[in-house]
Amino acid sequence: MRRSLLFVAASAACLAVSAQTASPVTFGATAEDTFIGKQTGILEDPDGLMDIRAALSSKSFQVSDQDVPNLAISSAAHWLRFDLTNASQEPVLLLTLPYSEIEELDVYMARSGATTLIGHTGQARALGDRVGSDPEFVFEIPLPPNERCEVLLRIRGTKQIHVPLKVMAPGAFSQTRARRNLLLGAYVGIMLVMALYNLFVFVSIRDRSYLFYVLYILVICATQLSVLGIGQAYLWLGLPWLSSSSSIILVLGSILLGVQFARRFMDMRSYTPRLNRITPLFFILSTIILMVYLFADASTGYKMTQGLSGLSALFLLTVAVIALRQGSRQAGFFLLAWAAFLIAVVVFVMKDAGALPYNDFTTAAMPVGSAIEGVLLSFGLADRINILRREKERSQEEALQASLENERIIREQNAMLEVKVTERTHALQESNDHLKRTQTQLVNAEKMASLGQLTAGIAHEINNPVNFITSNIPPLRRNLGEMLEVLNDYRKAGSTADAEALKAVAVKEKKLGLDESIEELGDILGSIEEGAGRTAEIVRGLRNFSRLDEDDLKPADINECLRSTLTVLGPQYREHVEVDLQLGSIPRVECFAGKLNQVFMNMLNNASQAVKAHHPKGGGRVTIATAEREGQLVVTIRDNGPGMTDAVKARIYEPFFTTKDVGEGTGLGLSIAYSIVEKHHGTIEVDSVPGEGSEFRVVLPLEQPQLNARRA
Repeated sequence: MRRSLLFVAASAACLAVSAQTASPVTFGATAEDTFIGKQTGILEDPDGLMDIRAALSSKSFQVSDQDVPNLAISSAAHWLRFDLTNASQEPVLLLTLPYSEIEELDVYMARSGATTLIGHTGQARALGDRVGSDPEFVFEIPLPPNERCEVLLRIRGTKQIHVPLKVMAPGAFSQTRARRNLLLGAYVGIMLVMALYNLFVFVSIRDRSYLFYVLYILVICATQLSVLGIGQAYLWLGLPWLSSSSSIILVLGSILLGVQFARRFMDMRSYTPRLNRITPLFFILSTIILMVYLFADASTGYKMTQGLSGLSALFLLTVAVIALRQGSRQAGFFLLAWAAFLIAVVVFVMKDAGALPYNDFTTAAMPVGSAIEGVLLSFGLADRINILRREKERSQEEALQASLENERIIREQNAMLEVKVTERTHALQESNDHLKRTQTQLVNAEKMASLGQLTAGIAHEINNPVNFITSNIPPLRRNLGEMLEVLNDYRKAGSTADAEALKAVAVKEKKLGLDESIEELGDILGSIEEGAGRTAEIVRGLRNFSRLDEDDLKPADINECLRSTLTVLGPQYREHVEVDLQLGSIPRVECFAGKLNQVFMNMLNNASQAVKAHHPKGGGRVTIATAEREGQLVVTIRDNGPGMTDAVKARIYEPFFTTKDVGEGTGLGLSIAYSIVEKHHGTIEVDSVPGEGSEFRVVLPLEQPQLNARRA
């Protein structure tokens, strides 16, 4: 009870002090549309820790000398206090504060010793924490007629803060808000119409100047709505971070879009190239300022934003003047529009600085100036269309004249061209014939190279079994001679031979080793038989490889083709390369078998050379596999040679391209192989890893209906 009495006494004392320092606000005795700043006391709270009790008991309030108090840019909290008497018949009065850039706003009503919180809002406060029924800074004061109370406001923010306080009746306030909304609707409508029109023009002619103008208009409109509090109150009401930062973000965005639009609209690259090169500086500064505002010090970021706004305005004004002197017609429109906007900016800044009064004209200067700017820039863009149309007509006329001149020249040159075409056609025909002859020679050269390898292989292979036969002829002749000699001795002795003569022949038989000769004779005949068999096998493989019917399309056993090719290439592989045959059970393939043998010979020859070069001391391995896959035959030839890089792999089918030393290859093998496989409507797939080896996969269809139809 004692504490309550003390609080009431303190409140009464504060009211008495307030009455001495500021005249009370008597609603009903003065006009409603009047700011009450000069009837308000102001107290600065540097730390922002003062509560309502301390504010009520403070004697440090200073009476404001301004109708609209200017609290400047400060991180301190400010308390405002005034006495209010209701001399009307309105049971509820409205306290309005039409200024949105306030982050923390608390409104208290002290009456009859009781203090009531009637408002707890601001940009930095979440929607659920707010007290008050109106999304804008409008607060109901339940004060019966002829009653008196004290109103206290706690205000805090990091931006420029004005306090345009008014006490109004609900009916008068509704009319004022309706009039304001009508004007705002007209402003937004004008800006949207200009944006939509120029967006349509951009879609039609694809000139980016119109796109940047549309974005600039929309951002400027959003900026004005944010400054007037419409955005914070209705558009992003539930986002405290965006509400407190939207004006800074939108101002920086309008600076960047304005500079970018001016670059294209006035063609700064042509008229002011030096100034055009420093435009990226605005993007860098805007980014730095935004980082300072969001993550360092908001007040410093706000001041830097104001400075950058002034710098960009001066920069664009300078650009417009220079471009106009250089003869830019668009610079005249921009200069006129920018001047209107700058006048509005100057009025707005002077209002913030206190040089101009805070009233409807100064608060509406920016929206009006931006609307005028948008309209004038739209006129400039419309004039730009006319300029583009005239330039297009001029270019079309010039193109028509050039076309007529070209037509005349063409008529004069037609006669010469006919002669030239005839001569050129003849030259091309000769060149084509020469190319065909060269192609035939190249193919024959590759065939001769293959024939040389074939001849060398066959000579080596046939030489071995022939050596078996020739090396066995002398011992065979010797053994047969010995047997004939003994046989003749027996014949000479006859049936009348005495025991001594037969004994001498037997001694000679033993001396000659006739039994061993007879036994050796069987081995010699077996060796001759083996040599003859190997010779027959080589001849059979040669016949299968050569395929005298290679010009006929017939089913062939690809496994047999691979075996015969390995037989021909025997010297290349034997004792040098290990061959792993993984031949699957595959159907016969309709093909030109002789040509496919040439493909396999080229690939297997390349594989053997690669592994022998990479493994000179042994360890080279070539794997040959066949399999059927989805109705196609796949022949895989894999080696563990040096492999290929991507650059080499991209060129392996080029004629005359080879990585071998001079004299070891013509560079035509894989090119011809590719052509043969392509003729069979097949493909060659290659995988290669440098240092690990390569894998070639020849994919062939089992049947050739296209070739059969063509031959038919």
